Amino acid sequence: MANALMPAGSSEALQTYVKRIRQRAESGGRPLRFMEFCGTHTTAISRSGLRSVLEGAVELVAGPGCPVCVTSDWEIDRMLAYCDVPNVILTSYGDLIRVPGSQSSLAERRAEGIDVRVVYSPLDAVNMAAQEPDRPVIFLGVGFETTAPATALAIADANRRGLTNFYVHSAHKATEPAIRTLLGQGGVRLDGLLCPGHVSTVIGADAFAFIPGEFGIPAAVGGFEPLEILVALDYLVEAARGMRPVGLFNGYTRWVRPEGNQQALALLRETFEPCDSPWRGLGVIPASGMGLRPAYRRFDAAAAFPADVPQPKPRRGCRCGDVLRGQLTPHQCPLFGKACTPSRPYGPCMVSSEGACAAFYRYSRDAAPTEV
Repeated sequence: MANALMPAGSSEALQTYVKRIRQRAESGGRPLRFMEFCGTHTTAISRSGLRSVLEGAVELVAGPGCPVCVTSDWEIDRMLAYCDVPNVILTSYGDLIRVPGSQSSLAERRAEGIDVRVVYSPLDAVNMAAQEPDRPVIFLGVGFETTAPATALAIADANRRGLTNFYVHSAHKATEPAIRTLLGQGGVRLDGLLCPGHVSTVIGADAFAFIPGEFGIPAAVGGFEPLEILVALDYLVEAARGMRPVGLFNGYTRWVRPEGNQQALALLRETFEPCDSPWRGLGVIPASGMGLRPAYRRFDAAAAFPADVPQPKPRRGCRCGDVLRGQLTPHQCPLFGKACTPSRPYGPCMVSSEGACAAFYRYSRDAAPTEV
């Protein structure tokens, strides 16, 4: 695995990398197509203008890297079913509250009187359970390997304190099965993958070695500053154009180790076990979810408060699933900027701050649609 030698963050360095990337990418004729599997990368790329700066040489395609966006309508409906639990307190991160299910959203149910609270940490929900022992407190856990350790810590804290009214609905997801599914489906031509930076700090850069090893395309772990992204893209271009062997590159060595955060990984293994999980745009992916292990099953909200939730009908007009698969850009959705805006979101890709539609709306609303 190659590592980055990070240049100074000057405008000259940025211009040098942009020029070099364009020259090398254009040497092969058709534009190279890379997918970023991270909502923060999508936002950073849109905010910095890198997508337009590299247009014609490199196409940067947003993938299923927004955890709120990939949470399926059925999963949202299952969370909404907890509103029927008597005297319940529902807690979660802010973006999830506004994501629409098939009939409603947590924000709408809160307006109707359901006690739905935004927390900054699942430990806040544990404290609520301790302060109100007569009320069930459910934390709705959404996120990849980055946020799952915090949920595991909350469960461990509730267990240590002997709380019997704290529960977790785990909609946490693992990235590797999703990447394998996406690349295995072959619906979108990709010349390389920009791996998720935050997830990499937990699972390690080496966790993505299967991408070049099994799928034959280069992979790069990158940071979130424009120059860090360009360094990662420079490697992907060189590998895709045959200027260096196809492999894995870690351009975020100041935070990402090859082996990852072993303490966090041990906590995840102790608390969660793989389970099948539905992904918006990708369907049910085996062993991609994080269910609670038997030792912690008493904290499982789904087991404590079962509900029969039917599969919802497809959301008419919304192309969020296609955006998450990289099969079209947000601008190509007929609802984008019209029936679907950040103030009136119709789909989750416009709700989340990491969603591709929200990023495109904020930073490149008037860009012309491009074929992906």
